Amino acid sequence: MPLIICTIFLIIFGFFLAGEVLLRLRFGLGTPLIYLPDPEIGYILAPNQQVRRLGNLIAINQYSMRSPVMEKSPPEGTWRILLLGDSVANGAWWTDQGQTISALMTNQLQATCSATLSAGSTERTSSNVKNIQVEVLNASANSWGPRNELAFLRRMGSFGAKVVVLLINTDDLFAAAPSSLPVGRDRNYPDKKPALAWFELFTRYILPAPKVPTAPKEPGDPVDRNLEAIRQIKLLTQESNSHLLVAMTPLLRETGNPTTPRDYEQKARARIRSFTQAEKIFYLDFLPIFNRQEQPASLYRDHIHLSPTGNQLVSQTLCQIIQRETGFL
Repeated sequence: MPLIICTIFLIIFGFFLAGEVLLRLRFGLGTPLIYLPDPEIGYILAPNQQVRRLGNLIAINQYSMRSPVMEKSPPEGTWRILLLGDSVANGAWWTDQGQTISALMTNQLQATCSATLSAGSTERTSSNVKNIQVEVLNASANSWGPRNELAFLRRMGSFGAKVVVLLINTDDLFAAAPSSLPVGRDRNYPDKKPALAWFELFTRYILPAPKVPTAPKEPGDPVDRNLEAIRQIKLLTQESNSHLLVAMTPLLRETGNPTTPRDYEQKARARIRSFTQAEKIFYLDFLPIFNRQEQPASLYRDHIHLSPTGNQLVSQTLCQIIQRETGFL
């Protein structure tokens, strides 16, 4: 009998151990991205962390950005762009580091430099372009809104970027004030690594989500507060002599013919158009661009986040706008 019990125990333990290894190596469980609470920004990704989730690399640098380790100021000959955004810009666990919008933009703009050099139409063009390195920095986190992004920009600065791209989606016009409440309470914002991958599997994906306290609802108009945050971002970019581009991606249900934005979303869209015109901010609405695609739904992985095809379209369009509007090259 003791031998049978011991054998059963060893089988169970072996299964448990093999499962732990599989969950870690195949799915990346047990090593979630860690968040830190912040009194102004709300929360940031903990700096200097690198994980793999479902095979996708996620690397966070010393400034809590999903970008390679970098200098605070751009090295000589570097053309730097700062991308501010939420999970659409960040890419989260479902996007490999090399397939994020910022990484795609870096590759596309660097290729433009190489193509210009290869064309070599003039000696002047070649000398200007041949040593240029392009960096597109990715300052983003899940569920950030314009006020989180403003607080990050105030804290960290623009890192010498010639262009600041604020990439928002329709929901961001209604975003709440920065709050640290989700950190360590919401299972999507862990503040420490679990002891076991099994523990993360059950607490994050199987058991019901625990109730998370929410901040008191702000009185007044959220759209007005977020537009004011964008205006403050504009002032900061002016102080640093950067170009500001604001781009907005639609929700999946807003796309198609006819489009189906809700009444309050249509009003918010009209307000941001009027606001950016009055403030002389370049504004790019991706809704008509998405609707020109044969199958707009192919641009999405869910109701808000983009597929690899969507990331490609957004990055290509932003690169074209940057080249046309900001004097790139």
